[in-house]
This record gives sequence, C-alpha cells and structure tokens, in this order.
Amino acid sequence: MNFIEILKQKSPLQRFLFVLNLIFLILYVFMAVVLFVWKTMPVEIPYKSRVILGVILIIYAIIRFYRLSLKFKQIE
Repeated sequence: MNFIEILKQKSPLQRFLFVLNLIFLILYVFMAVVLFVWKTMPVEIPYKSRVILGVILIIYAIIRFYRLSLKFKQIE
C-alpha cells in the first residue's frame, strides 16, 4: 500500500491529526534550523544555548517521527 491509499482509508479526524503531526514535525525541524543559522536574532540568546535548544528540538522531532511512523505501519 502506498501513502495515498492509506490516507484514503482513514477517517477525516485521523487524517487531520496525521497532517497536523506532520506540520508540527516540520515546524520543529524548521525552528531548530533557524536557531542554528540566524546570527542576529531579535532576542539575545547565547550561541551555545541556541545550539543546545536546536539539538533538543531535532531530537524531539526524531522521536515524533518515530512515533508517527509506528502509527503509519500499524495501519498497513
């Protein structure tokens, strides 16, 4: 089964929650990248603290991706 067929089999609420999980996963990775790359942030945070927060966000995104992939495999 491919991704589209599985999404068609889900209820509208399950589809919405799945898409919402994907959006937040992308948001966490985006926030981590912003913390790494943006040099002159409006809020003064030391670079070391930004790197630590960025790594924590990436680890959390990996955990969320793993949990989402387990749900995706249960449906198949």
